[in-house]
Amino acid sequence: MGRRETVIILDYGSQYAQLIARRVRECRVYSELLPWDTPGEEITKLNPKAFILSGGPASVYEEDAPSLPPYVIESNLPVLGICYGMQLLAHHLGGRVAPAGRREYGPARLRVLQPDPLFEGLPETMQVWMSHSDRVEEMPPDFITLACTDNSPCAVMVHRTRPIYGIQFHPEVVHTPYGRNIIANFLFKVCGLDATWTPGSFIEESVARIRNQVGDGKAIAALSGGVDSSVAAAIVGKAIGKRLTCIFVDHGLLREGESSRVLSLLRKHLDAQIVLVEAKERFLRKLRGVTDPEEKRRIIGEEFIRVFEEEASQLKDAKFLVQGTIYPDVIESRASATGKAAARIKTHHNVGGLPADMRFELIEPLRYLFKDEVREVGLALGLPEELIYRQPFPGPGLAVRILGEVTEERLRILRAADAIVTEEVERAGLAKELWQYFAILTPIRSVGVRGDARAYDYVVAIRAVLSTDGMTADWARLPYELLARISGRIVNEVPGVGRVVYDITPKPPATIEWE
Repeated sequence: MGRRETVIILDYGSQYAQLIARRVRECRVYSELLPWDTPGEEITKLNPKAFILSGGPASVYEEDAPSLPPYVIESNLPVLGICYGMQLLAHHLGGRVAPAGRREYGPARLRVLQPDPLFEGLPETMQVWMSHSDRVEEMPPDFITLACTDNSPCAVMVHRTRPIYGIQFHPEVVHTPYGRNIIANFLFKVCGLDATWTPGSFIEESVARIRNQVGDGKAIAALSGGVDSSVAAAIVGKAIGKRLTCIFVDHGLLREGESSRVLSLLRKHLDAQIVLVEAKERFLRKLRGVTDPEEKRRIIGEEFIRVFEEEASQLKDAKFLVQGTIYPDVIESRASATGKAAARIKTHHNVGGLPADMRFELIEPLRYLFKDEVREVGLALGLPEELIYRQPFPGPGLAVRILGEVTEERLRILRAADAIVTEEVERAGLAKELWQYFAILTPIRSVGVRGDARAYDYVVAIRAVLSTDGMTADWARLPYELLARISGRIVNEVPGVGRVVYDITPKPPATIEWE
């Protein structure tokens, strides 16, 4: 199979950069989001067919502003610059960018001034979403204006003879209703690409790549029971068959009844040997007295690998470790797009929690997939919907839903509270609508009354969010009656809990998990 065609998205620090990648993928065209200063030799390996330059917070005329890599223009490939990306093209190619007389944030009316493939099939006037304080005052030589707004005389520009476009608005956000059409027109009408990025093509490519990587060796798969690790194991199983051994570690941090339920499903649908490792005491001993969330993640990540190494030592020639790392894990864990020190959000179990002396070579077949793409691939592999549509669950399990030290008593309380949340959400018929719904045990104790006596019990928080990929999320407006049932049952049925609160914070600024 030939090299996959790729649209390279250079990230200049925009809060919407991941959305650009998603919109391109939704058109069934493969895209990768990379820092703007990625070396040209790395780009060449990806067989690029077009470049998209993201927005960003800098001003192109500042001394330390991120710049345009020479290979973008020298490649002679189609280019679409968005917001900062447009200004970067103008600045680099001989135009002039300056502060706008009036900043433009929010909706604006775009007027198309002349026909172009970028706007094929679209109305002459449309709403777009702006977010900028600079604008192109003078276009570079050989560029013409395609569209304008009241505040941006040049809101869209194109080179007279080359497929180089700059657009001042953000087509990737939902607030630009025709944004997906504009991106699709760029991909198909301008670039001439084909919609070949499908679950079937991904599986075919992945199987070939894994067979080449593993050769006649053996691999072990780290199974957590979540959709990511299950789909990763299914792909590797398809590639190397019985030379894959799946290891399911029950670290004692799973939800109520989860271990037996998940194992039953996996044994039905994975054509591989599955080994159950009971390691509850081992993990709890390591976590004793630990309260820092990053330290918890590090300890659990390292202990997972140690368990795998011990199990693998009994398997001759097991040199590969399969993990269900997905694209949001990679994006949130890596350095910032500007190449400067990142403000790390959190260490993901599949990315940042691995020991430096790990002896396995990693296989991460889902590393460049968003969550909804993982589910599509899982269904194409024949995995059951019950497994594919299970809500995401963190690798460190309930350890990062217990704020503070993890103990047997706190695990008991959280499991019971979480089981009530799950039961009531499913009974209300809302499970498929929600991205995640779960309980968090806080370290806060709150005064209350039980009978005629004063009580001083834990506070449990409930989290329910709506999302498509976990990159952003909004809190779910659960019916008051449902929240009342959940609260009433938890305080009455779970000893040690005296108060229930509901988290109404979106992501960002919060993350979905509390730790």
